[in-house]
Amino acid sequence: MDRASGLSVRLKLALSYAGFLMLAGVLLLSAVWVFLLRYVPDRAKLIVPDGLSNNGVFPVRSNLLHLFAPRAAAVLAFLLVFGLVGGWILAGRMLAPLTRIADATRMATNRSLSHRIRLPGRRDEFRELADAFDAMLARLEAHVAEQQRFAANASHELRTPLAISKALLDVARTDPNFDAGEVIDRLHAVNTRAINLTEALLLLSHANQKSFSRERVDLSLFVEEATETLLPLAEKQGVTIEASGDITPTIGSKALLLQLTTNPGGVA
Repeated sequence: MDRASGLSVRLKLALSYAGFLMLAGVLLLSAVWVFLLRYVPDRAKLIVPDGLSNNGVFPVRSNLLHLFAPRAAAVLAFLLVFGLVGGWILAGRMLAPLTRIADATRMATNRSLSHRIRLPGRRDEFRELADAFDAMLARLEAHVAEQQRFAANASHELRTPLAISKALLDVARTDPNFDAGEVIDRLHAVNTRAINLTEALLLLSHANQKSFSRERVDLSLFVEEATETLLPLAEKQGVTIEASGDITPTIGSKALLLQLTTNPGGVA
């Protein structure tokens, strides 16, 4: 969203500090002036040489005003300068953590999710904000890693069912005596296993969160199913596949173990 540029937060804080200091100075000077008006008489009779005043009586308050006003203005000017400079320095020190958080945000925008703020010091509002941002970056990095792992596994593991489907279609196209019903049944089985494979890869991408269920399975049945699945590829390459073995019970994810048996070089 495009927005018009305005005053920086640091400048606003500096102006706020200076304004508060000026207000405090005005109140203090006002209190001093009220005190002087209360306890200093309007006119005082002093012993002075003849001819300098009427009967030696001076208007004290009027003279006091001439003396107090310029000095009060000088004090207020000093407070203004001091408040602006001091407020600018203090605001810069207080907002320094926000600068580090903003830099980390820009780096995250440029796909650098491994950077962490790790703000030092004791726990305060800025420290809590930095820690929350670091936790968010960690979750984003883990999510991106899961997506990349899923994409890499999918591109590798889906080659097997696609190659099997291609082999079945090649056989159906080149063999005039092929059984259409058998080819359709095999294609249906391969498609079903491809769907199961996709679900297995999704489970694998969330394996660090322990989100997949475990159940008792027999690995020997998986070996037989894998042999049947790979049979079209074996026939095309002139390779004979045989499966044998006793019952091998175990506990795990059925989808992941089936893919492990079908393609040991993949999700394993």
